[in-house]
This record gives sequence, C-alpha cells and structure tokens, in this order.
Amino acid sequence: MAKHNELGKKGEQLAVDYLLGKAYSILERNYRFDRAEVDIIARKENVLAIVEVKSRSTTDFGNPQDFVKPKQIKNLVKAVDEYVSENGLDVEVRFDIIAIVKQGSTFDLEHLKDAFYHF
Repeated sequence: MAKHNELGKKGEQLAVDYLLGKAYSILERNYRFDRAEVDIIARKENVLAIVEVKSRSTTDFGNPQDFVKPKQIKNLVKAVDEYVSENGLDVEVRFDIIAIVKQGSTFDLEHLKDAFYHF
C-alpha cells in the first residue's frame, strides 16, 4: 500500500478513536453514494456529524482542511441527503473536518465543527 494511503487509513482510525472518546457513536465509515464517499458518519445526541478526515505528512503545501473542495462538498451533501432519507432520520446535520498532521512519530489532530455549510 502506498504511503499516502497508509497515512489516510491511520488518520481515519485516529479520527474514529477521537470521536468515540468524545461520546460520539460511529454509524458509518466510508459510506458511498453516487460519486461521494463520506469518511465518517457519527452521531452525538440529536446531531449527525458528517466528518471528512484530511491527513497530511506536512503542512508545507497548506493545512489539511484546505484540501476540501466545493465539488467534494456538493457530492458529500448529496450522499448525506440520501443517507438521512434512507434511514428516516430527523436530526440536525453538521459538516465537520478532522485535520491530522503527522509530526514525527505523533499526530496533531484538530476537529473543526461546522467546517462548511451545504448549499
């Protein structure tokens, strides 16, 4: 497996562990619909947190959260609409980013709540 894929998988697991530690329930990982993949769908009380995980080995080219593009957001919104409909959920939906940067042998994690809004 390529190094960037390994970092991505590690980042997603760190994000899941972080959310579990903050009392979120993980409902889905890598949920796919049409052209979108939602990294994590988590729930805490009446909030459905749609979490995009961005992991980087360096910030030389920008912060991880800067790599979420408008087209990706549009596809995520479409996928989440489908997920909420197919599961008959009546919840507040929030779009978050968990940004992870590898620092030597450790990782810095930042949870950005309401990181972007659907349009």
